Amino acid sequence: MPPTRRALLGMLGTLGAAALATVAAAPAGGRGPAHAPDAPGTPVPLRLPAPTGPWPVGTVALHLVDDSRPDPLLPAKPYRELMAGLWYPAEPGAGHPTAPWLSPAAAADWDAHSAPALGVPAGAVNWRGIRTHARTGAPVARRAGRLPVVLFSSGDGGSRALGTTLVEELASRGHLVVALDSTYEAEQVEFPGGRVERALPLPDDLTPEVIAALLAGHSRARLADARFVLDALDRLARGDRPATGTGTGGDPLPDGLAEAADPARTGVLGQSLGGSVAAQLAHDEPRVRAAADLDGALLGPVADSGLAKPFLLMASGTKTLRTEPSWASCWTASTGPRHALRLRDAAHGSYTDLQVLLPQLVRRLPVPDAAALIGTVDPRRSLAAQRTAVAAFFARYLTGRPTGFLDRPGDDWPELEVLS
Repeated sequence: MPPTRRALLGMLGTLGAAALATVAAAPAGGRGPAHAPDAPGTPVPLRLPAPTGPWPVGTVALHLVDDSRPDPLLPAKPYRELMAGLWYPAEPGAGHPTAPWLSPAAAADWDAHSAPALGVPAGAVNWRGIRTHARTGAPVARRAGRLPVVLFSSGDGGSRALGTTLVEELASRGHLVVALDSTYEAEQVEFPGGRVERALPLPDDLTPEVIAALLAGHSRARLADARFVLDALDRLARGDRPATGTGTGGDPLPDGLAEAADPARTGVLGQSLGGSVAAQLAHDEPRVRAAADLDGALLGPVADSGLAKPFLLMASGTKTLRTEPSWASCWTASTGPRHALRLRDAAHGSYTDLQVLLPQLVRRLPVPDAAALIGTVDPRRSLAAQRTAVAAFFARYLTGRPTGFLDRPGDDWPELEVLS
């Protein structure tokens, strides 16, 4: 299977097996023209919007190795190897460079494989030049105290970088966020030394049954990865180091990070397949207090048994709790606090950084079917609504700061509709 079709599946994520099969059968680049326009002479620069919380943000990339199990997606490998990005409130000051959106080798691979699947020619965008607002290795803000933890997981095949705008926001509001890549499922994962591990090839015959089996396998792998990370956070809180405990360049953990995490206040957040994994992890794992699902159909037992813990579901477009069967069954069975919001005029990809990157790009370069990926919602309002809702959810259920926003956003947020 051409890698661009793999990347396209990753960008669209969990739409349901039948929908994914339809997408997989389409030409690379979606329903747009078979050949995208030629790239301009100068790669288009793109920017991420700054987080709005009171804290500066720091980050570090960790290379984690779980030698207690073979890799679930590549069984010939006797251990599971992961990359995680940790984001946290940081002390103010200079001396630490801002982190890139994608590390250099991952950015090159994205340009060659993932971008063309979106209808963006290789070389058209300066992906490597996109910067976050987090300073690499900056010390943790001592005044922030012990930090509630949020695990983040992207859509199927997607890089952890696709959630940066939400992850940075939570960190700027006083959370320690752990964004995890799923090796051999994510389109590209860069490891120390510039080594890139790409996603395993998809089967040639992507029937709904094959896709359902693939997503179930990816979900099981991610759940095991998340439990391994929870164990690592427990060790970190006790003063131990995780399996490798170093950044991608071999740097030590940032000052104060080992003492910062409060595993007793842990939530999970995910987009698409990542949202399904978040709900299932909260269902299975006593260490998780709350889960937020950004437009992900639910897989596994949680779809039928529901949740007894706080649950946030954010939908896109015209979806309701009844149009997605797994949402309907989960909602009916759930006994914990539950909130459902719909972002009007949004699409599945609106819950990724594509929401803010593609609108900048289309001013300079036509992108086939950009609206199919991110809808027609105003991108600034879309991001603000997502940031506000997700932050309100975790503030309420991880830090005990009550808010009525989730039940009634009010007239200031016409983009958001409460579902029931």
